[in-house]
Amino acid sequence: MKNADHILCLDSVSLLSQRNELILENISFKVNSGERLAIIGPNGCGKSSLLRTIIREKVHSKGEISLNGQPLEFIPVRERAQQIAFLSQTDIPDLRLTLEEYVTLGRLPHAGAFPHAKEQKIVSEALSNTGLQTLKHRPLGQLSGGQRQRAAFARTLVQNPSLLLLDEPTNHLDPLGRSELLSLVKELGIAVVVVLHDLQLTAAFADKVLVLCKGKQVICDTPDIALQSRITLPVFGMKSLNVSHPESGEPLKIFEVPLCA
Repeated sequence: MKNADHILCLDSVSLLSQRNELILENISFKVNSGERLAIIGPNGCGKSSLLRTIIREKVHSKGEISLNGQPLEFIPVRERAQQIAFLSQTDIPDLRLTLEEYVTLGRLPHAGAFPHAKEQKIVSEALSNTGLQTLKHRPLGQLSGGQRQRAAFARTLVQNPSLLLLDEPTNHLDPLGRSELLSLVKELGIAVVVVLHDLQLTAAFADKVLVLCKGKQVICDTPDIALQSRITLPVFGMKSLNVSHPESGEPLKIFEVPLCA
């Protein structure tokens, strides 16, 4: 578990609710430097709870979580915030903030680390990379849902983390916007753990896929293995089919929901 290549390690992690109900049971996986892990599973299976366990918003009841070889509970809060950026589904910012002000909040864990000009450049680059530069003076309350989602992603970028945790980052985005955002994540070249619902995007994006069902780990493996019908049919009720693209001939994975008789 102390391999330097491993940015994040979970070893037999379980999580109990305040009512002592099991939310997650014996979750184990490793994420290496530059690796992209997608977490998928039906609604209510514990995907978001797992991310919140990694940032210690929820304290696990069993097992070990380590970041860069160190037990997570021994890493000071500010140091964790410098290493881990988290994009939540439930962020509710002050809508009076301008987009630029909101994104700049992501620099708080690094306060005082760089001169003001350097800080401004970091924020400006994140706005440019997410296509928001021309909207930087607009209040959040005047932005669309998709624009606010990209703003939240830009805020995680300015943290300059070694590990990026994304909870359904493609919410509120149209199909092209989803593809563009995940392509940008791939270009970052850092370790990423992302909750996704779209299996098609998962297959194209992830290096590894963790499948959860009712709080339990079904499999953690490459997309070719984790997204086979023997997994997707009992977990999602969807068949996984491998076909050739009609124009390019490249292999293509599609998912089919069988019609009820």
